[in-house]
Amino acid sequence: MKTAKQMAMALSAISFAIASAQWAMAQSEISSFAFVQQDGSLKVSGYLIRLYGIYVPPTEETCYTFVRPVPCGPRASLALDFKLSGDFVHCVPRATNADGSITASCRHDDEDLSAWMLQRGWAVALPDAPPEYFALERIAQSKGIGIWGIPIGAIRHK
Repeated sequence: MKTAKQMAMALSAISFAIASAQWAMAQSEISSFAFVQQDGSLKVSGYLIRLYGIYVPPTEETCYTFVRPVPCGPRASLALDFKLSGDFVHCVPRATNADGSITASCRHDDEDLSAWMLQRGWAVALPDAPPEYFALERIAQSKGIGIWGIPIGAIRHK
């Protein structure tokens, strides 16, 4: 028969093993098809993922009539949706949020999606973002693209 101390140690070891497994799972990569949500977050493998280091502000709703069926939604979300086209993304979780969503660094075709959104003016860098994110935001702002003024499509035709 085990003593109370031995049982407590066994329970502690089990609790530690469970916590370690949960931590390891949170650190593992989430890879699958990505579906862009109206707020610029992603649905990947059933997880709601918010891109690390950025905030996607609400933008005006628009419709792209050159695509069938006609997609409508906030311009920033549509831009990200066209970038991904339902393809695979690879996300490394960084934090779990109070609402159950995950903040993650995500890549598509080996490109950082947060940086991509900032370069095109569709997001702003959060206070805890890497320094290069602030530089990308300032460059987009100085170009007047995305949320900063000139629609991104107008820049491509110059």
